[in-house]
Amino acid sequence: MTVTQPAISFDNVHQSYHGPGEAVLRGVDLTIPRSDFCVVLGRSGMGKSTLLRCINGFVQPYAGTVTVSGQRVTKEKSVLRGIRRKAGIIFQGYNLVNRLTALQNVLCGMLPGIPGYRSIPGFFTRAEKECAMSLLAEVGLEGYAGKRADQLSGGQKQRVGIARALAQDPEIILADEPVASLDPVTAEEILTLLAEINRGKGTTLVISLHQLEYARSYGDRVIALLDGKLAIDKRAADLSADDVTRIYGQGTPKGNMN
Repeated sequence: MTVTQPAISFDNVHQSYHGPGEAVLRGVDLTIPRSDFCVVLGRSGMGKSTLLRCINGFVQPYAGTVTVSGQRVTKEKSVLRGIRRKAGIIFQGYNLVNRLTALQNVLCGMLPGIPGYRSIPGFFTRAEKECAMSLLAEVGLEGYAGKRADQLSGGQKQRVGIARALAQDPEIILADEPVASLDPVTAEEILTLLAEINRGKGTTLVISLHQLEYARSYGDRVIALLDGKLAIDKRAADLSADDVTRIYGQGTPKGNMN
């Protein structure tokens, strides 16, 4: 019988920016199956962003191993390139190039997968441009291809960011607080779009959030970090008021659970 490899696995991962005495992640063991929609909760400073950055190699643990689609994450450049092609990332602050158009920003997502002689001058084929246009249509921005990024609203910028991540045809999408800067209506539109990508394409999603109601409404699974340790790991629908108190203490964020 063939056993499908998980999308992501952590094996006793420890990570610190200032030495082992100030660890951000402490002995994290975690397996995320393919096509999962996994929401990461936790107070600020509990290690949510670090957990995501360990997946695509932006951060290297000082102990333990992180594996993506069966490939151990290391500092080796060829390994990192391969893993980052598999794991697209969506940023809270969008990270678009403001002077470029929406279409050009989406095309930037293809750069890791095209030959160097074409990526340096930014030359893209007609097929690549057509693909980028179709991705803009997929995120609801078919009429915005020629608009500069700095002329777009926050929600439109995040849609471009999603299309840019999709342009690398990823197996995994990582999103670090992707709706923190958006109003509630736009935030729900973005999360609905991500859920459609997860279900329609089978893309594994790992998203850090603060809003509890969004975690329950959109996620399949919730994990929570407390003092760098994995404190909660359960189905999103089963997240309880006691869990919330354990994660956040008495000062719960938006979306109190009755």
